[in-house]
Amino acid sequence: MTRFWKFYLASYQGLTQPVWMLSLIMLINRSGAMVIPFLGVYMTRALQFSLTETGTVLSCFGIGAMCGSWVGGWLSDRFDHFYIQLLSLLLCVPIFCLLPLLKEPLLLSAGVFTLSLISETFRPANSVALAHYTKPENITKAFSLNRMAVNLGFSVGPALGGFLAAFSYNLLFFGNALSCAIAALVFFFYFRSRKGEQHETRNSRAAHSELKGISPWKDGYFLVFTLLCCFYAICFFQLLSTLPLFYREAHRLNEWSIGLILGFSGLVVFLLEMLLVHIAEKRLSTTAVIVTGTVLCGLSFLMLLIPGGQIVLYASIFVLCISEILAMPFMSTVAMQRSTADTRGAYMGMNSLAFSVAYVLSPYLGTRIAHNWGFDILWLLTGLVICLTAPGFSWVIRRMKM
Repeated sequence: MTRFWKFYLASYQGLTQPVWMLSLIMLINRSGAMVIPFLGVYMTRALQFSLTETGTVLSCFGIGAMCGSWVGGWLSDRFDHFYIQLLSLLLCVPIFCLLPLLKEPLLLSAGVFTLSLISETFRPANSVALAHYTKPENITKAFSLNRMAVNLGFSVGPALGGFLAAFSYNLLFFGNALSCAIAALVFFFYFRSRKGEQHETRNSRAAHSELKGISPWKDGYFLVFTLLCCFYAICFFQLLSTLPLFYREAHRLNEWSIGLILGFSGLVVFLLEMLLVHIAEKRLSTTAVIVTGTVLCGLSFLMLLIPGGQIVLYASIFVLCISEILAMPFMSTVAMQRSTADTRGAYMGMNSLAFSVAYVLSPYLGTRIAHNWGFDILWLLTGLVICLTAPGFSWVIRRMKM
């Protein structure tokens, strides 16, 4: 047991205090992440939107996220990441407070688009900040710690959100606004005079190659990699759109029970991410880790075809958590290592863009497939997409020689 804890603690070594603080701020922010997991349920139950209207509004969140990712990457290569992150957090506060007033699909779509546009601008700037305060050899750990904070917050947010939704859905929006305000204050007072040291995060081969300084839009292999990340994310983000609806409609779970399952997923990632990433870094190649994580994503959704109660649901989301742990930090690492100091924001923005496009397509496609053909067909198609995506990752990462 002592050896285990020594090994576990070793997975955190090399991380600087600013990286820990960035993760703490992310934890505070995501602990209030109550709106997005319940947005689909809120629209169908409280606002009486149809399933297709719900999917359209959720897709507007993705369109805003897609635009925000591009804007965030563009801004991060031109302005201080401190101001971009601070303004993103502060501007989210009034928007969350206004959303409960929007009762029509068109108005709510516009509000959700604006929210995601501003909130997703934060992500590329945050990734650049992590690189700013982290040595190259610890960059995957830094991304993992940051995501671990996200998932710990995500284990608190949905569980608390399910509790608050039992009283009033409006409390979800105000709770999210409060968490953004607290995160902004902590961020400002800690980082306002904090300086870091820029590190070149690419290996010596890539740093002196013909790709140095190239735009990610002209990097053919990276474009293919980004497309595959998008396919993976389309499948994974059923977690935030159709999966809660599946729990509600197919298994008749209430908001509290849905919140507990989603909270369980965040807790699993919080407990296991740093340990599994530490092991994967030492024993597996980047290609093997991402491919394994991708395969597990498809398996988790195919498990939903198995007859059973909540045991199957918890087992499925556990496998999905392991997929997330293995795939996502290393996808970010590939993007960071592929970039140079002057294109870091653009590459991280492109990486965020892949997931933002998935925010658009995932709810749009998922809700329509479920509505027209049922959830079983949706899970089968998800597994099929993953079967094509996994070997694609193997091919393109080897070509990039990461």
